[in-house]
Amino acid sequence: MTSQSHDRAPDTRDVRAGFMPRRPAAVGRIEKAKDPRHALVRLLPYLRPYARVLALVLGLILLYTLLGLLGPYLMGVAIDRHIAPKQLDGLGLIALLMLLAYLLNNLFQAVSGWLMAAVSQDALKQVRQDLFTHLQTLPLSFFDHNPAGELMSRLTNDIDAINQAVSDNVVALLASVLSLVGILVAMFVLDVWLALASVLVAPIMFLFTNFVARYTRRGFRDLQRSLGEMNGVMEEAISGQKVIQAFRRNASVIENFRVANDKVFHAGVYANSYALLLMPLTNVLGNFFVIVLAALGGWLALRGLVSVGIIATFIIYGQNFIQPLRQLANMYNAIQAALAGAERVFAIIDTPAEIDDAAAALPEVRGDVAFAGVEFAYTAGAPILRNMTLHARAGEMVALVGPTGAGKTTIINLLTRFYEIDDGAICIDGVDIRDIKKADLRRRLGLVLQETFLFSATVLENIRYGRLDASDEECIEAARLADADHFIHQLPQGYHTLLSERAGNLSQGQRQLLAIARAILADPSILILDEATSSVDTRTEARIQAALLRLMRGRTSFVIAHRLSTIRNADQVLVIDGGQIVEQGAHDELLARQGVYYHLYMSQFKGVAI
Repeated sequence: MTSQSHDRAPDTRDVRAGFMPRRPAAVGRIEKAKDPRHALVRLLPYLRPYARVLALVLGLILLYTLLGLLGPYLMGVAIDRHIAPKQLDGLGLIALLMLLAYLLNNLFQAVSGWLMAAVSQDALKQVRQDLFTHLQTLPLSFFDHNPAGELMSRLTNDIDAINQAVSDNVVALLASVLSLVGILVAMFVLDVWLALASVLVAPIMFLFTNFVARYTRRGFRDLQRSLGEMNGVMEEAISGQKVIQAFRRNASVIENFRVANDKVFHAGVYANSYALLLMPLTNVLGNFFVIVLAALGGWLALRGLVSVGIIATFIIYGQNFIQPLRQLANMYNAIQAALAGAERVFAIIDTPAEIDDAAAALPEVRGDVAFAGVEFAYTAGAPILRNMTLHARAGEMVALVGPTGAGKTTIINLLTRFYEIDDGAICIDGVDIRDIKKADLRRRLGLVLQETFLFSATVLENIRYGRLDASDEECIEAARLADADHFIHQLPQGYHTLLSERAGNLSQGQRQLLAIARAILADPSILILDEATSSVDTRTEARIQAALLRLMRGRTSFVIAHRLSTIRNADQVLVIDGGQIVEQGAHDELLARQGVYYHLYMSQFKGVAI
């Protein structure tokens, strides 16, 4: 069962929810976690089951890093011992060793990458499962304050950011660090002066490449933001075609798209210009590095201080030294984004679940419902219900009427324990509902809302949602009682017709009839109807009313209705305003009083002003 409160401002923020939507990061800034260490510690338990595999990955990284260092060293040996002195004996063996080193280097890289990808996918599958499972335990107030799109972003974008960091960047980070350390050690072992020259030149290259990369990242962030704005314009234009054409706003929509498209164009030119500049600049600086090493190495070689093979080895090591530096600069942003994403994911997982420590069993329910002095506010200082007291006897139909925001839907939200009362008591058959397990309580309640939610499944499966162990025959019988059987048979595959998203291939009235069939199948003791016929035509309303009367027979029913014609047969009509009952009685009795209800009724049917 779901419900949406109509008695509160949509932008209200409740500190009890425990979680607030994040603001988009400023363009050009690196998104960072507030506490990276804590986020990393929270991730580690998900990786602990794979400790042996991770140890193997670390071993492979160490091996292919060493093999990467071995190749240039063997080339230097080949030059000094065989090529320069023209001693070709043994050159083939060294060439074979170099080939084997590079082959194993690439093989170990591929295996370590594959293992890390498998580990990350398996670990993040569990993170995703834990996040989704925890979402099902959170109170409804949490979803009131956190938009569905924001929560979807946690399950998709944030988890994907973690995946990118774990599967790709962790391996690359370890390899880059080991490669840098290995190259530095090898350089200083081979020749101190050439090693010092390499260390001095490398920071210059790092600063230049990092400068360009920073503007490139900023450009692509602008591009992504502009693309998002353009996609929003396109989505609105496609979704709102009826309104656009009805009000002849085609030219205005085209102009809006042109402006958004221009922004994407300029952002794309800016981002790609810097991106295309990075590679030539890197090549120029790399060549400058080679020139420095060749000049210094040549000068040292002429004085007999180094050999040609060592110079060649240094040039390769120098080129390999730059790549890890550039990777580390790029990985920094990705890892920070992953830790920030992990922080947001765990912020939801750490949100306290809905408390349900009641232990009282709920026996067969007669349906006697009583509110005694109930006080409730969604936010402190803004009460919605004040000293609400009412009594619905078993089998009675109680109608709740009043202006929007009076507190009608809040009464339903409290009866279902979607929210907990601040004071007073709500009892069913004399038992305080706070002493009843929520699942047991809601099993006795049937809810039909104005906005019917149907799933992207077959008609039969949507009806069976009311009671999952129901047979096909029971589902079909419920559809007959709801007067839905006739239109279901007209669908392409009848009861096995697959509904589109939110049942867009059905009319509003057909969706309501399926919701009623679902409630009939659930066989609740207490029925709640929240504006169930407000969005349908008169003929469909009559059909739905007939189905509802069959559903309400023998059950305690609470009916919220703005169409007062639908509640003439109610045993009680409660007129609610400002969170209080201002009038109470039967339909004819309230009309005779000529009070608030009389004016509401006459304003609908006689044109008399309230």
